[in-house]
Amino acid sequence: MRSEAYLKEIRKSIGLRHAVLKELSLSQRDLLVTFRLVTDRSYTAEDVAYAAKVSEGFVPSGCRAAVEIKKSVPSEDGMRELIARLFREKYPAEAAFLSDGDVQVRLTEEGGTFEIFLTEEEQRQLPDDALLRLSSQLMRSVCGTWQGRLQTKTREEAELSPVEIPPAEETYPPRTFRICDYVPLDGAEPKTAVYCADLAGEMKSVTVCGAIVFVEEKLTKNEKPYFRITVSDGSGQAGGVYFPRKAYLEKARGLKQGDFVCLTGDMELFRESYSFHVSRVDFGSPPKGFTPEGRPSRPVPAAYRVVFPEPLCDPSQADVFGEKPLPKSVETEKFVVFDLETTGLNNTSAAAMDKIIEIGAAKIEGGVICEKFSTLLSCPVKLSKEIIDITGLTDDMLVGAPDVKDAIADFFKFCDGCILVGHNVQFDLKFVRFYGEKEGYLFDHKSYDTLTFSQELLSLKNYKLNTVADKFGFTFRHHRAFDDAFVTAKIFLELARMKGGLPEF
Repeated sequence: MRSEAYLKEIRKSIGLRHAVLKELSLSQRDLLVTFRLVTDRSYTAEDVAYAAKVSEGFVPSGCRAAVEIKKSVPSEDGMRELIARLFREKYPAEAAFLSDGDVQVRLTEEGGTFEIFLTEEEQRQLPDDALLRLSSQLMRSVCGTWQGRLQTKTREEAELSPVEIPPAEETYPPRTFRICDYVPLDGAEPKTAVYCADLAGEMKSVTVCGAIVFVEEKLTKNEKPYFRITVSDGSGQAGGVYFPRKAYLEKARGLKQGDFVCLTGDMELFRESYSFHVSRVDFGSPPKGFTPEGRPSRPVPAAYRVVFPEPLCDPSQADVFGEKPLPKSVETEKFVVFDLETTGLNNTSAAAMDKIIEIGAAKIEGGVICEKFSTLLSCPVKLSKEIIDITGLTDDMLVGAPDVKDAIADFFKFCDGCILVGHNVQFDLKFVRFYGEKEGYLFDHKSYDTLTFSQELLSLKNYKLNTVADKFGFTFRHHRAFDDAFVTAKIFLELARMKGGLPEF
């Protein structure tokens, strides 16, 4: 598609005068091309209709066009950080002494202007068209026209410029509780258990304690029996693979969902990721009336800053779930069903933690999917070919997107007062908790996992998200955060309807 010609036509509409094309996607199932536009101006239904008409002329024969428009107004602070980051990435030698304070930004009706303060020597090393290229890159990512110029500072000023030192990461000791009603099976004799939500990193001879939410006996290739077992203590879920000693095999076969047990073992690094290797299983439970203790957290932000939720109206909700009513427990709670796209699978090692590149979430209130939270995130590293192939996201699409430190604060606000839901939710929660804690936001929300919920209620060849979605006839664009979150929300409601209530934890 000729993007420049497309935007030239789109910008003839008043409300879309500064619009940029953030994303273009194709649904091969129904040959629908979706144009996702961002504008800094208030737009009307007429603007949307005009954009849809223009878009129809830029899709291949046989395809249909759809348009999604989002309003986003850049802030001076956000633009300052973006310009400084782009300049450092493109001209690292000339930006050796550049701080965010060396970039000044002024917003205007048409976009904005910026000034970059460099020494004379640094300015001489820059290509003649450096500012023009930077302005062009900004105008592909941010609404409006951006013009820049260079200002001169002395070498002394450059060397005295404040160097940004990342704040020391706060670390929290794992929370624990006393184990009650202990009855030996393997005889590990644990006295205390670590919260499931805090089981992370390398930990030796650690115990978690809670109700079994999933247990399954399997056989190795050599016909050796083992068990996959998951427990929940209300803070989260944890589990692993358990190979019982021969003397305890029959007792292990008596374990069932709802039993309160203690899993003792080691958190070990395996293939660049930590996993829990269960060595012993005993009976035991949290104290009666146990409620997970919270950690001090920054207060919920008073207002959204960079990601603004949007109302979500899905006409299919009226009949897609059938006639059976939703359980009262679903109608009286609020849920945020979410999914992430990341640069990789490492969510356990702080030194090599992968980056979040997209957050998508759907809020359920009164049993209705009613609100959408969706954003791409800027990424300081190049995306691998594997991630590009899986998600369809590219480095260019992330330029100008919010930083994780700002977006995570907005996501924390979006989740306020809600139960979190996801498919294999603990995987994504580890990312959210890691980046949240760096900013002082503690995602200690109660959570439900549609993966274990599906394992409880369905009999399928596997429990991948697309397999479960196919079971209910839901179609979606896999490996994009909001699309995955939205179909997970539908699955969650359908499973709750089947069960007639919510999981035990």
